Amino acid sequence: MALKIRLSRGGAKKRPFYRIVVADSRKPRDGRYLERLGHYDPMLPKDSDQRVVLKEDRIRHWMGMGAQPSDRVALFLSKASMMEKPAIAEQTKQHLPRAKTQEKMREAEEVAKAAAEAAAGEKVQEAQLKELWDLYDADGSGSLDKKELKQVLVGMGSIHLDV
Repeated sequence: MALKIRLSRGGAKKRPFYRIVVADSRKPRDGRYLERLGHYDPMLPKDSDQRVVLKEDRIRHWMGMGAQPSDRVALFLSKASMMEKPAIAEQTKQHLPRAKTQEKMREAEEVAKAAAEAAAGEKVQEAQLKELWDLYDADGSGSLDKKELKQVLVGMGSIHLDV
């Protein structure tokens, strides 16, 4: 028999109250159970002592018998330091944006990347221009003559210089 420690709902409409029970996993949620191990009242404030009440010795007994806690009960037990906190699995598709949105995001990344490369290219061009100006001194004693400098600068593109 596969045993589960899980929540069984009680209470009125819009006023939930849950029993923490050990039951056969094949039985319905609110069906017959073997033993009541505590209760959970979600209507109480989170810092209330009566929000979650557990019979720790009986829970340890049933876990020793092979009963597996449900995800929510495992969280309660981890807060009571009776077991380690379970790993919460990441959802497969529903947490991701839709395909069209992902495509738009990729396009925006590509545009941003192209803009960054263009800005980097302009910085490289400015650095080359500075090097060329350094080679050509203001008094004309540099290693390039005016004609060569003008050809190089115009060859770099969209630079118009009156020399």
